[in-house]
Amino acid sequence: MSSITIATLPRMTRDTLSELLLSSTSSKLAVIDVRDNDHVGGHIRSSTWVPTSTLDFRMPELVRTLQDKEKVVFHCALSQQRGPSAALRYARECERVYGPGESLKQKVYVLDGGFVKWQEKYGKDNRLTEAYAEDIWRED
Repeated sequence: MSSITIATLPRMTRDTLSELLLSSTSSKLAVIDVRDNDHVGGHIRSSTWVPTSTLDFRMPELVRTLQDKEKVVFHCALSQQRGPSAALRYARECERVYGPGESLKQKVYVLDGGFVKWQEKYGKDNRLTEAYAEDIWRED
């Protein structure tokens, strides 16, 4: 049984993620967006969209294609349920495939506050966010 739980998954702040994305080491980072139809309105640049509804059959592909990444950051809209759950499933699948010692070489994170918090600060920053639709996020 895995010792990884949702409570033990580390959180990454939006500021830390933005620094990593703008750094020269961004190639060692993967951002996985697990929003479903709420993916409209923008996304983090270079992120991979893996809707929650497709996670079951895409998990083996993710584990295989992300094996060279040092950090993998999962998020949904608020990173309260879908993002943490996906991160946990991914971390446990890595443990199952590579063994507990091997999976520890890669850090799995949850983006604190999800895309909602991200877009509040970085939505209009074209270096960090793509396809941003400000009117979707405006609170009138």
